[in-house]
Amino acid sequence: MPTALTADQFAGRLTELATPERRAQLHRALQPGRGRAEEDLLLGVRMGSVFTLAKEFIELAPREIDRLLDSPVHEVRVGAVSIMGKQALHKKTGQDRRRELYELYLRRTDAINTWDLVDVSAHQVIGAYLHDFDEPRTVLRDLAGSPRWWERRIAMFATLYLLRKGELDDTYELAELLVHDPHDLVQKVVGGMLREAGKHDRDRLLAFLDRHAATAPRPLLRDAVEHLEKELRAHYLGLAR
Repeated sequence: MPTALTADQFAGRLTELATPERRAQLHRALQPGRGRAEEDLLLGVRMGSVFTLAKEFIELAPREIDRLLDSPVHEVRVGAVSIMGKQALHKKTGQDRRRELYELYLRRTDAINTWDLVDVSAHQVIGAYLHDFDEPRTVLRDLAGSPRWWERRIAMFATLYLLRKGELDDTYELAELLVHDPHDLVQKVVGGMLREAGKHDRDRLLAFLDRHAATAPRPLLRDAVEHLEKELRAHYLGLAR
């Protein structure tokens, strides 16, 4: 019988990939409170290498993923959520395991607390589960009402999977709730998801902008209008206070 994969094995392999040069680059790129949490440590591993290693550990058990999420090392937690996302979408992963990953993700949002951790996996673990198993979407409204900005970002980014399936209602409902969010990392994801929604239904995006462009935060508005014609972009940006 093959030896079961463990969190310690993953963390050890990741450590072998670290370099001082990459650690210095990450310290410059991932500022505390922005790309990484204040208390996060950095190994110095390229994100592409983290994702490649995650593929090797795609069968890691949820209890071991949970252990990775306890790590203070940023790249280890990136690996954890990458494994979750890859495992959730793997054709051999059954509904029971998908639900286990979904529940683990929601239980451990304390550790999925930077924009990159959210964006690696929220759509694959949360959005895909809600879509594929026709689960109630109330969890998205609960997350959108959280005092933690990263949980509000999880709610919005999870709808990317739904958008790709042509389902726009959840994105717009959350956008109405978060259109005046005070945190720019929430503002930007709302704008980004509106931009994606506009690819499916331009008129619905324009109607949303007609209602909110005058008062929406500028980061949200800039991202939402990015794919519109120059004249329309100028029009909506000109409405902003």
